Amino acid sequence: MAIINHTSNYYEQVVSDEIRRQLASRVNEPEMDFMADVACVALNRLPPKYYRYEVDMAFYMSPNELYEVKERVTNVVSEAIAFVENHTRPD
Repeated sequence: MAIINHTSNYYEQVVSDEIRRQLASRVNEPEMDFMADVACVALNRLPPKYYRYEVDMAFYMSPNELYEVKERVTNVVSEAIAFVENHTRPD
């Protein structure tokens, strides 16, 4: 039994959702490689927040903490998009 199969990083799904939200208005659908690069940059700028069951995160986080997490993720994803756009290698 692998322990890693029983834990998750809270920020992974939140960052993924925020990337899609921020890129939704773009004319061309961003490539998966671009979005994965943005996710890596953003996740590396956030502290890990692991849980076993998703309900644990919702139960133990206060409304204020949830708001702070959303604000932090919004800012970090915006910065990560800009970083990846400015550091993309030409094909």
